[in-house]
Amino acid sequence: MSNVPEELAYSAEHEWVSGEPDAGAEVTVGITEHAAQALGDIVYVEAPRVGDTVVAGEVCGELESTKAVSELYSPVSGTVIAVNEALESAPETLNSDAYGDGWIFKVEISETATDLLDAEAYAALTA
Repeated sequence: MSNVPEELAYSAEHEWVSGEPDAGAEVTVGITEHAAQALGDIVYVEAPRVGDTVVAGEVCGELESTKAVSELYSPVSGTVIAVNEALESAPETLNSDAYGDGWIFKVEISETATDLLDAEAYAALTA
């Protein structure tokens, strides 16, 4: 069973959000441990670029693993303010530390996210 930290919010597409998903706030986004395990060994991360506008529920990047290529969805709407450049040379960090050093991008939120799941709801979704 995957680790589902209580302090994070989650999307049904298996992304996590750290921080309050309110308009004007800055949050960090990554993929869940469940998603990383399902993908297998991640070998490439295509993240959005700093300055890009992302929309909740829409594709904003891509993850490649030894098993498959998977789309990366943004769980929130806003402007990308940072990207984890360490993933370019060490994409496997998503597998080894999905909730820590494996963060993918940071967003300044343009509208409050209302459809995120809490840890209990996400755990039930992935059970």
